[in-house]
Amino acid sequence: MREFAVVLLVAAIVTYLLTPILRATAIRLRVMTQPRDRDVHAIPTPRLGGLAMYGGILAGVFVATVLPALQRTFDYSQDILGVLLAGGLICLLGAVDDRFDLDPLTKLTGQIACAGVMTLFGVQITSVYLPFGDIGTVLLGSDIAVPLTILLTVLTINAMNMVDGLDGLLAGVAGIAALAFFAYSYDLSRTGTGFPDVASAPTLIAAVLVGSCLGFLPHNFQPARIFLGDSGAMLIGLMLAAAAVSATGKADPQTFASATSLLPLTLPLLVPLAVLAFPLVDLVLAVFRRARAGRSPFAADKLHLHHRLLEIGHSHRRAVLILYLWTFALAFGAVGMSVLGVSARALWVLAGLVVLAAVLSTIPRLRRPSGAA
Repeated sequence: MREFAVVLLVAAIVTYLLTPILRATAIRLRVMTQPRDRDVHAIPTPRLGGLAMYGGILAGVFVATVLPALQRTFDYSQDILGVLLAGGLICLLGAVDDRFDLDPLTKLTGQIACAGVMTLFGVQITSVYLPFGDIGTVLLGSDIAVPLTILLTVLTINAMNMVDGLDGLLAGVAGIAALAFFAYSYDLSRTGTGFPDVASAPTLIAAVLVGSCLGFLPHNFQPARIFLGDSGAMLIGLMLAAAAVSATGKADPQTFASATSLLPLTLPLLVPLAVLAFPLVDLVLAVFRRARAGRSPFAADKLHLHHRLLEIGHSHRRAVLILYLWTFALAFGAVGMSVLGVSARALWVLAGLVVLAAVLSTIPRLRRPSGAA
């Protein structure tokens, strides 16, 4: 655990120090986000923050290669190499989009290609455990595993892209989600139910992502001095997808001792879906909303969940903190039950967090005088 803490801290420090450099570079190259109707910022703001995050991630992984315990991470698989390569490519794609504003089809093609690169290094959903009858573990061939992994990765990338609408929102949400993945995969490794060693790829991926998000957040929290841009949003989406796939797509469900402990692997992505519930729900609602209006799913609007919180009277910072709470409740509720088992106490804690988040979300509306518009 101490070595993971060192890696996390290194990723955070390097990201924090690189961000002002990337901010100055973005201003010099005129890579700026101009205010638009759907935006909440009023002045042009530099982006390319994702490049600083990628630098922090690289630094964290480099330190892991020289730490005695974490060195073993690179002996078991090529997952880390694949994630770093795919992450670098998608970060570059995002930086080009930040500068030249690529069309949606080009971006989607690039996302598919980057996700495909990741699968070539073995980051795939290789099995699904079905607790029905005598079915047990179903091994997935590459003809199913590869396209399924690419689909889930692209969905996560675009879900994160849509969340990036308020200062500090995506960096905070991603940091909480990555911390939940870290807790989940570390427990699988520590107990021996998922991986043979605590030095596992998904745990390291999650740790460096948590660190880079923490390092970037001081520069990005409202009022933001720099934005993640597509370089950061797409990098975060790919790394979260990689952590999810690596953590749940390869763990061996046959090593779990009880029906309760099989819960997180009943469907391989049950925990990741809970961890990423807020971004994925926002994505699904946006697609249905735009399709019903006869618009392209890629057409931007100002009707995302974070926009709705602003509309009912929340301040910018309060809306962000409420969405942090929702993410924490859903992510750690699912991880807590997968680690500790389903119990009345765990369900009450989860229910309490959900109720608290729901009440805080509606406070401005509850305070509104009757008859007010």
